[in-house]
Amino acid sequence: MAANGKDRLRLTRLRLERWRNFDAVDIPLQGRAFFVGPNASGKSNLLDAIRFLRDIAAVGGGLEAAVQRRGGMKRLRSLSARRTTAVGVGVDIGTEACPALWKYDIRFDRAERSDAPRLVREVVVHEGKILLERPDDGDRGDPLRLHQTHLEQIAANQQFRALAGFFDSVRYLHIVPQLVREPYPTIHEPDPFGSDLIDQLADAPKRQRESRLKRICEGLRVAVPQLSALDVEQDKRGVWHLKGKYDHWRPKGAWQTEEDFSDGTLRLLGMLWAVLEDGGPLLLEEPELSLHAEVARHLPAMFARLRRQKGRQVLLSTHSEALLSDPGIGLDEVFLLTPGREGTEVTMLSDRQDVRALLEGGQTIGEAVIPMIPVRAQQLGLFG
Repeated sequence: MAANGKDRLRLTRLRLERWRNFDAVDIPLQGRAFFVGPNASGKSNLLDAIRFLRDIAAVGGGLEAAVQRRGGMKRLRSLSARRTTAVGVGVDIGTEACPALWKYDIRFDRAERSDAPRLVREVVVHEGKILLERPDDGDRGDPLRLHQTHLEQIAANQQFRALAGFFDSVRYLHIVPQLVREPYPTIHEPDPFGSDLIDQLADAPKRQRESRLKRICEGLRVAVPQLSALDVEQDKRGVWHLKGKYDHWRPKGAWQTEEDFSDGTLRLLGMLWAVLEDGGPLLLEEPELSLHAEVARHLPAMFARLRRQKGRQVLLSTHSEALLSDPGIGLDEVFLLTPGREGTEVTMLSDRQDVRALLEGGQTIGEAVIPMIPVRAQQLGLFG
């Protein structure tokens, strides 16, 4: 994949059929995307469709493992599905110059007398040329082959191995600060919840680490103005710790470790580090958690500045009016999720005339959109 943003591969379109909350979705994607909607509308499930492709292509993954990890076909299939029950996920992958360099579509259903998945369709297209279209003659002669995708098989994906590598480069991140402070052993590398965050910092080449931490420190000053430096250091037991230098009345300031960092500072540091890493699309869940609204207001600009170096695509869910108040966010970057009887509808704000009218009246995107999200606060009384 190319290093600069314009030539770097990214997701340019997402298609879903009967996937969890969604009966049908077909949306274009920019270098950033913001998904907004009420609780249980499907924001996490929409991001998870991209993770699903990653889990198929990852080493040790595969279609069956990816489906079972999500509770089986019964949990994946939309409740709005009727006669047609197959679940579908498809994406376009490309650059600004060529948005549909690659196309990948997969459709699968429940195998007979089993909750295991069975392929109904798998298609790979490169520059308009079909490289793979299943089921093929081999599948019809041996139906057991339909329990695996060609994407996950090294012996079968040679023509489109770059596509499998792209999916494998997708990263989901939802930092849990307490796991950064008290990590647990994990087989996932990197761990999406941040238990290996400090080890990632320590394992990076020294010059690269210092350069990144300097840039992150500059960004973190929006949230922590007195922060003047970041570093990692081993203690006597050989355990690595994150250190931050804070300016105060002492001439040389004072150093603190991750034990003393706020939850918001740890989450923000982990997200900024991930944006600066090489890799494919970065999926973030509600990055505003634990952050003051004034800090959340700066997040889109922070991500945009750091993206310029690596060009990494950032897709995130949010409930934050402050975050969506950034004037640099385009209407084609924000998607409103609206639950209904036939599943959740996903609309791009540039297609909403009511939103356009509010923006023309002087409102920010956050001020225009957040009030459109239904909140049933009276239900909280049920837990009283």
